[in-house]
Amino acid sequence: MSAFADNTYGTVSFTEKKYISILDLPVESSGELLFVPPARLEKRTLKPKAETLVLDGDALTIERQAQKHTLQLKDYPEMAAMIVGIRATLAGDREALEQVYHLDLEGSRDRWTLMLTPLAARVAFVLARIRIDGTRNEVRTVEIVLADGDRSVMSVSKSAAP
Repeated sequence: MSAFADNTYGTVSFTEKKYISILDLPVESSGELLFVPPARLEKRTLKPKAETLVLDGDALTIERQAQKHTLQLKDYPEMAAMIVGIRATLAGDREALEQVYHLDLEGSRDRWTLMLTPLAARVAFVLARIRIDGTRNEVRTVEIVLADGDRSVMSVSKSAAP
């Protein structure tokens, strides 16, 4: 976690596949991610359609097709828990993670997996787990598995966005 806390961040590319039970094929998207410690996370989806999610503190702003909506995380505790899992990992904030999740870390410094399992029943009703794979102080994949079995897998790389 200290390696993450000391990390300097920039823009990285992502590709994401969402596996939804009512669909035959996964929904694919790609774009850019930016993390500005400790609390700003931006996800700019470029394909298939432009969309921007900006998490700044406790506000999530969603912008698509010239429409903008802002949500307060306190009104969506299950969503807030998912965000804490990702943001606190990137910030190297083990204390924040342990307030929301049971942590299980496996592997070596060069290849590791962090499994986050929700502590609160209300969160576990929606979110089964978050699995984050990485190498040293870099996240490579983030898998979010919902309680209903739907899941998303995001791959992250430092290369230019697709």
